[in-house]
Amino acid sequence: MADEKRATVRNRKPVAARKTVGGAGGPASGDAASRLIDERIAELGGWRGETLARMRRLILEALPDAIEEWKWRGTPVWSHDGIICTGESYQKVVKLTFANGAGLADPAGLFNASLDGNVRRAIDIHEGETVDAEAFKALVRAAAARNGLKAGKRRG
Repeated sequence: MADEKRATVRNRKPVAARKTVGGAGGPASGDAASRLIDERIAELGGWRGETLARMRRLILEALPDAIEEWKWRGTPVWSHDGIICTGESYQKVVKLTFANGAGLADPAGLFNASLDGNVRRAIDIHEGETVDAEAFKALVRAAAARNGLKAGKRRG
């Protein structure tokens, strides 16, 4: 594991604005969550670790102020006015589930899983597959914009 390449992308919010709750088994956000996600990527290693690290990097490139969270006993979550997506790892797939994906336009056809639901949509990435970076970042930005609209309605 020591030789595994560890992700170095961090949440870019000022330290004072970061909230940390819980430990490795409980929910966390900010630096604590980023560390737990780093550990998960290193633990996975191989193609799954590389894939999760790449998708994380793309999320944070698309939304530098996205908040990294750790929920549900070990699921990386990226939020911006609500959940954008989760990053789950299984034996044969890395799954990125968009909380409100059914309401998003997907012109590049990235969603390939959880297509029957009314709310969520997911992208399953198998070994050897790559996701178009620009199309994925556009989807992440669209999810954040949708969350922002919903948040505005709750506030107003």
